[in-house]
Amino acid sequence: MSGGLLVAGTTSDAGKSVLTAGICRWLRRQGVRVAPFKAQNMSNNSAVVVGPDGRGGEIGRAQAMQAAACGLAPDLRFNPVLLKPGSDHASQVVLLGEAVDTVTAGNYRQLRPRLAETAYRALDELRAAYDVVICEGAGSPAEINLRAGDYVNMGLARQAGLPTIVVGDIDRGGVFASMFGTVALLDPADQALVAGFVINKFRGDLGLLQPGPDMLRRVTGRPTYGVLPWELDLWLDAEDSLAYGRVLGRPAAPRGTDWLDVAVVRLPRISNATDVEALATEPGVRVRLTIEPAELAAADLVVLPGSKSTVADLAWLRETGLADAVRAHAAAGRPLLGICGGFQMLARVIHDPVESRQGSVPGLGLLPVEITFDPHKTVRRAAGTAAGDVPVHGYEIHHGQVSAADPGLAPLLRYADGTGEGARLGPVHGTHWHGAFESDAFRRRFLTEVAGMAGRTGFKVAPDTAFGAARERTLDLLGDLVEEHLDTEALWRLVESGPPPGLPFIPPGAPPMTEPGSQ
Repeated sequence: MSGGLLVAGTTSDAGKSVLTAGICRWLRRQGVRVAPFKAQNMSNNSAVVVGPDGRGGEIGRAQAMQAAACGLAPDLRFNPVLLKPGSDHASQVVLLGEAVDTVTAGNYRQLRPRLAETAYRALDELRAAYDVVICEGAGSPAEINLRAGDYVNMGLARQAGLPTIVVGDIDRGGVFASMFGTVALLDPADQALVAGFVINKFRGDLGLLQPGPDMLRRVTGRPTYGVLPWELDLWLDAEDSLAYGRVLGRPAAPRGTDWLDVAVVRLPRISNATDVEALATEPGVRVRLTIEPAELAAADLVVLPGSKSTVADLAWLRETGLADAVRAHAAAGRPLLGICGGFQMLARVIHDPVESRQGSVPGLGLLPVEITFDPHKTVRRAAGTAAGDVPVHGYEIHHGQVSAADPGLAPLLRYADGTGEGARLGPVHGTHWHGAFESDAFRRRFLTEVAGMAGRTGFKVAPDTAFGAARERTLDLLGDLVEEHLDTEALWRLVESGPPPGLPFIPPGAPPMTEPGSQ
């Protein structure tokens, strides 16, 4: 077979990514060869994939997570177009893993036909290789100002004949109105593909909710395939950093007598914010995202995460007083960690003719290194050691390179060939490696060391915490939720047979599309 399904949403962060992953895990359990797909993702959370030619490329981290739900290694075709916002007006375009251009609202229209063609071809290849492809939409399909030329939501569904389900977040309120409105704003051909709904993040009495789906069916002619409950344990691999609450996960009680408090600066263009999730899986480690200087003063460990706009986010640190708080934290001998863009901010000077094009700007001056931005982006998997013998794996995605460093400066990590990577000086640590803390032994060694620096001598790492196992438990939980709370027989009929015939049209419908070349 060559089945497919599009998971659309009433809004961003409605639950499309996790529902797609859950359906993928459920199908895999049935013995189906299933793959994920998102035609275009806009996110600064990305994963590195080694392509057929051996070179590293990027896809959205959510699609890497969905690939794991399918039991597959990530594939560049799972997310053929990735837009990485560098400002409110421009995004880097990553096409089949490779950065090819920078787009604004003004020139995106000219590039869009090439992106759509690449996406459609990638989906065709996946449908030929797998039994089922579960596609994830982007934002909402009812963004009628963007419908002409769309190749991610209903444009994709029309191109590939995909039945579509719409998921809505009831925790935000207005879920029935948004579901009805989503269908009613689509034109007749698009509406004919929307088969039904899924309600997400429900907490309460299902008996009180039930009249709602029944009424929704009467006014739309479409069923609700199930209601997914609010689940606190679904926080790993968040698609969008805005999905994070202030505290990551549910911190388990410490194994020792002390907690370790970690404050992560929530940069405006935060990138790969998921790096700190591995720290949050450790008992006794409380990880919170913050923009408050006072919260840095109270933290044991401060983390400057990755950034898609290092120089701009560094200026923001100075404007908000966070830069002074970071310096004061390090001056007090308390541990500080910079990851990728955050590491670059710790340098004496940053030479950037590429990303911000501002030339040379002073860094925070906490590490005796200089960073120079290279037009060629480094995108690769990384492996090596820390502290001589602790194995570490990660990945790199950056334009900035260490171009100068004081002699004798200690590296934080070493590549497999013994070459040093990153830097450490007293309580200040920096690395370009993302994902390093998913290596369990390294994470335990690092946390033990920084707890000592912070005076948390009663903090003890748990010897049995395994991040990979925690991720698998999350994926299994997603599969369980689909099996237990959705009408899987109805979902299977959609996958196998396509959109049900005779779905009613809901007025008023969208006006005809007028852009040349639109679907």
